[in-house]
Amino acid sequence: MTDNNKKTANAMWGGRFAAGPDAIMEAINASIGYDKRLAPQDITGSRAHAAMLATTGIITDNDAEAIREGLLTVLSEIENGAFAYSTALEDIHMNVEARLKELIGEPAGRLHTARSRNDQVATDFRLWVRDQLDAAIDGLDALIRAFLDQAEAGADWVMPGFTHLQTAQPVTWGHHMMAYVEMFGRDKSRFEDARRRMNESPLGAAALAGTGFAIDRHMTAEALGFDRPMANSLDAVSDRDHALEFLSCATICAMHLSRFSEELVIWSSAQFRFVTMSDRFSTGSSIMPQKKNPDAAELIRAKIGRIMGAMVALFTVMKGLPLAYSKDMQEDKEQVFDAADTLMLSLAAMTGMVSDLTANRDALAAAASSGFSTATDLADWLVRELGLPFRDAHHVTGSLVAMAEGKGCDLPDLTLDDMRSVHEGITEGVFDVLTVDASVASRTSYGGTAPVRVREQIARWRSALG
Repeated sequence: MTDNNKKTANAMWGGRFAAGPDAIMEAINASIGYDKRLAPQDITGSRAHAAMLATTGIITDNDAEAIREGLLTVLSEIENGAFAYSTALEDIHMNVEARLKELIGEPAGRLHTARSRNDQVATDFRLWVRDQLDAAIDGLDALIRAFLDQAEAGADWVMPGFTHLQTAQPVTWGHHMMAYVEMFGRDKSRFEDARRRMNESPLGAAALAGTGFAIDRHMTAEALGFDRPMANSLDAVSDRDHALEFLSCATICAMHLSRFSEELVIWSSAQFRFVTMSDRFSTGSSIMPQKKNPDAAELIRAKIGRIMGAMVALFTVMKGLPLAYSKDMQEDKEQVFDAADTLMLSLAAMTGMVSDLTANRDALAAAASSGFSTATDLADWLVRELGLPFRDAHHVTGSLVAMAEGKGCDLPDLTLDDMRSVHEGITEGVFDVLTVDASVASRTSYGGTAPVRVREQIARWRSALG
């Protein structure tokens, strides 16, 4: 081999590939540009592995101590920005190991005993995703509390409830806010469930078949905060369910964030004026001085595209892979990293918007009283007081709505004679149920919009959150 060839040889594979990879191969093969985010997890896993190797007598205590201290030095260099990454070394694992060898010499070569990059990267990635699950759970906890504060403040504020974006029945502001508490509560539970399922350690599975060394996988699992080692070595190195599940949970959560963002965009418009957005989460127009644009809400509304796209991308990568490891799986991290960053930014922004949100009570109440929103209350009254079958009551109410439309008024503005012209049994008592306040107060079934029920749900959630 010429001196020039020696210089270009792949340092990882040595003489097997004498000419070394060309620039294109190096670029497509290297993952260090993004997987350097796994450095803390990689070093944590390596320290746990070294300690286990020493305990089981596979390496000496002196070598283990040198490895542990050397890894701390590497971590410090990375955190301080002094670490020099190399694409020729492909990934964070080889970059760390190469630097460790420069620092401590021969003992560094013993760190890789009884493991492979396959179980190493699987462990690192699980540790990283686990941290992101914890962050998402904490972020959702803060968001839920912000919605609870809004619900508590407006437990008895009336507003229109919509179906098909058409006025349907009056509800309370608190009830509407609590709907999102329930949604985000389920999101939180999904992340918690995913965390429980993925909390098993791949470390010690080696390349795919386990190892002949007398290692203690339970020791490393416990040291890394896992509940147990994964029970099948093939599955341990080839599975990415934890990442897929994280992305699935994140996608559903992003969908909920998008739905409320859509409502904020609509509610803050001049046509609705239901809410006033904080200046912290709004922008102006470059040419229209009257504009106040809900940009943060619009951006959150769009973020589901990135998060769902990441989920579809990883499903597509994984769907055709035979056991065990294939290089395709290197494409698992960028999507997850981006989705996690996007989700956490969206949760933080939404928490800020909800905390700063001001409801315009007068506009809400006026809208709640429009569009014949108490028509269902009238139909229910006819059933309850006059004993009409609901279908007949529905017909009578529809006739009265048509009459009110013709007169250009709302149902409470009709006279008793007007109502009796449709059904002679109607009495003065009907007007007691035709106000929006009476309507919401009457909806006392479990989970209903009555203020008393809303406050019960708020108390239940406060207790659950602690």
